[in-house]
Amino acid sequence: MTRTLVTLLGRARKREGGAGYEKATYRFPDGLEVQTAFFGLALARHLNPDEIVILGTTGSLWCVLVEDLAEGGEDEEARIELMSAEESGSVDQPLLNRLAPLMERAMHAIVRPILIPAAKDESEQYAILEAVDRAVVHNGELHFDLTHGFRHLGMVGFLSSFMLERVRRLNVRGLWYGAFDMIESDVVPVLRLDGLMHVRRWLDALNWFDATGDYGVFAPLLIEDGVPPDKAKCLEDAAFYERTLNVRDAARKIGTFLPLLDKTLAGASGLFQGRLAERLRWAQAQPLSEQQRKLAHQYLNRRDFVRAAMFGWEACVSRVCEEKEVSTLAFSDERQKTVEKFKGEVQGPRKLGFDSLNALRNTLAHGTRHPWWRIQAALKDPDDLSEELQRAMQRFFG
Repeated sequence: MTRTLVTLLGRARKREGGAGYEKATYRFPDGLEVQTAFFGLALARHLNPDEIVILGTTGSLWCVLVEDLAEGGEDEEARIELMSAEESGSVDQPLLNRLAPLMERAMHAIVRPILIPAAKDESEQYAILEAVDRAVVHNGELHFDLTHGFRHLGMVGFLSSFMLERVRRLNVRGLWYGAFDMIESDVVPVLRLDGLMHVRRWLDALNWFDATGDYGVFAPLLIEDGVPPDKAKCLEDAAFYERTLNVRDAARKIGTFLPLLDKTLAGASGLFQGRLAERLRWAQAQPLSEQQRKLAHQYLNRRDFVRAAMFGWEACVSRVCEEKEVSTLAFSDERQKTVEKFKGEVQGPRKLGFDSLNALRNTLAHGTRHPWWRIQAALKDPDDLSEELQRAMQRFFG
């Protein structure tokens, strides 16, 4: 698997009496200490990446970086040209490309120096994201160094990691920061900001679930924070059962998982376990008809009208059977007779709600027209359809 490091090259914190960054000793979480003027070099030594993408503006210290790497004095003509270009503010991408082989020899990796704008407006911010997307060639493991550069570029770098993970399906393994302001006894601590990455993944998962109802999206996040895989898999199973309208087994799987939320979970999962519990609460409702009714409203809120109608209709049938103490476990003759008897005996709003849900369920499931003008009118507008479904359930359940 290709390991790629993306690092920012800044322009601040020059040494007194001369050009260049101030050297510092960086201490990594595993105890490794590296002395260098550029944190990206220390991180490269720590990670041993296959490829390194260096992002910098025309005002970044490209010349200082190159001079630091050119121990043998190689590529002197290009280095002198870079010095001149940096003084005049005319550093360009072709010149950086000429110096890439020098950087590669010194850093023992494929190096892509990329000139980026300063992110002063939206167009420049988009341009940086596009440049990072182009520069990270191979899928695999990705690390981001957010230390140097303008302070706001760290936020752009964080967003780049999110974009690449979400769009390119890259595996972002680390967000790194050399905390020079936290220097103590001449040693700079290296921080991993992975917690922010985990929080972002949870937010992404919650948004995905709220849009789709797929509990399985939480499983890998929970496992990463120490939840036993067999317990996390209960959510994947529950999502499958719910999508096949098997509410009973979906609730059973969720019930197996829920006791884990009685104690605080580790990592970012602990931060979001209350919100996860809210989304699973329907499974604790009783009886079956109430579980189905709650699911109908959840899918209605997602504007998933087909599933909302199906769960709403099934909730009606289950409620009728429960009132007559008839089993809801299977589609039986007794269940069917109970429903038919209800349709013949009950009148008024409850009967209208029952018939409306049945009509909406059939029409949405089969894509056919219905003779009721009210049903056909509702199918012309999403707001009208939502109101008709809500009205039907309110009439039946009261």
